[in-house]
Amino acid sequence: MSDNDAVRGSGDRPVRTGPVTFYRQVIAELRKVVYPTREQLITYFFVVLVFVVVMMTMVSLLDLGFGKLVFEIFAGPDAK
Repeated sequence: MSDNDAVRGSGDRPVRTGPVTFYRQVIAELRKVVYPTREQLITYFFVVLVFVVVMMTMVSLLDLGFGKLVFEIFAGPDAK
C-alpha cells in the first residue's frame, strides 16, 4: 500500500469559510456568469420544446405498441 495522503487522509481538517466570505465568493462567481440574450433564450426554448415533443411521441408510440403486444399475448386469439 501507499503512504499517500490521498489514500490515508491527512488528518488536518480544512479551514471553514465564514458566511461573509462565502457571500462575497458567491457574488464574485455570479458576476462571471454569461447570461443568454433574448434571441438565444427563444432559440433554446424552441429546441427544448421540439425535443420534448419528439420524445413524448416516441414514448407514446412505444407504449401503444407494447400495450397491443401484451394484449395479444395474454388475451389470446379469441378476444377481440
